[in-house]
Amino acid sequence: MIVVGAGIAGVACARELARAGIPVQIRERGRVAGGRMASKRFDGRPADLGAAYFTASDPGFAALVAEWQAAGLVREWTDTFLAYGAQGRHEVTGPMRWAAPRGLRSLVEHLARDLPVAVDRLVLGVEPGPVVDGRPCAAVALAMPGPQAALLLDPALAAATRAVQAQTWSPSLAVVLRFPDRRWADFRGAFVNDHPVLALVCDDGDRRGDGAPVLVAHTTPAFAAGHLLQPTAAGPAVEEAVRDLLALPEPAEQLHVHRWTYAKPTAGAEGTYHLDDDAIGLAGDAFGPPRVQTAWRSGHDLGRALTARLS
Repeated sequence: MIVVGAGIAGVACARELARAGIPVQIRERGRVAGGRMASKRFDGRPADLGAAYFTASDPGFAALVAEWQAAGLVREWTDTFLAYGAQGRHEVTGPMRWAAPRGLRSLVEHLARDLPVAVDRLVLGVEPGPVVDGRPCAAVALAMPGPQAALLLDPALAAATRAVQAQTWSPSLAVVLRFPDRRWADFRGAFVNDHPVLALVCDDGDRRGDGAPVLVAHTTPAFAAGHLLQPTAAGPAVEEAVRDLLALPEPAEQLHVHRWTYAKPTAGAEGTYHLDDDAIGLAGDAFGPPRVQTAWRSGHDLGRALTARLS
């Protein structure tokens, strides 16, 4: 059994299979596990580049979060964000948002700690059988955005092909900005409405709990779409927008731009996962609201469905 993609959906799927004693391998094209729960270290300090936080309304996911909390891996962050828009600046409350002091990627790595994960392992194709890169296997789970899965699927795998073609995605750029000092008024995160560049800005020092003068900005899909070929060139425009929004007098001393071509699903599919008669499974946050817990639930449920089929 092969799972392609070591984000939280793929790892949750593999975890259920391994619990049932079914041999499973995870193949990840990147250098580390994590997927869009990505964190990158700058001078030894992690900053979250993908998901900004997670919520936990799903009972099964909430139980997992409780385990992470007991292990010291996560902390309650905030239920209150700022919102900027035509009506000015105001506070908005919502569900508790959780953060990870060592970065959200650490949570995926914790889930995958006892699983066979092969990183830097590019899968080139999935054919009927199923066959992965010329080798037969019992089943395949593709835990990745639909457009990426579509590149791997043989057209003869009609059901899976239709399922991934039903997905549409929007892009974003995540920009890490480190400043010489904390010169902004206290805030956790801010939704930025009707802005040509910014969609979300988070205080990563507050999120991480170390007070570092680091902000992470996420751009609008329209802005990102115009900079996908040269994302680093967008850095100065994002920095200018952040400084203008927060009235910051000094420029950032460090700037890093990360491109997410498939940042968020805008249309997905029914159910929590896809599993067809060809033994091809699909999982991810396209199967519900685009949230971390959706991706976990999708992978978890697909893993159980595959376990029932393969046992």
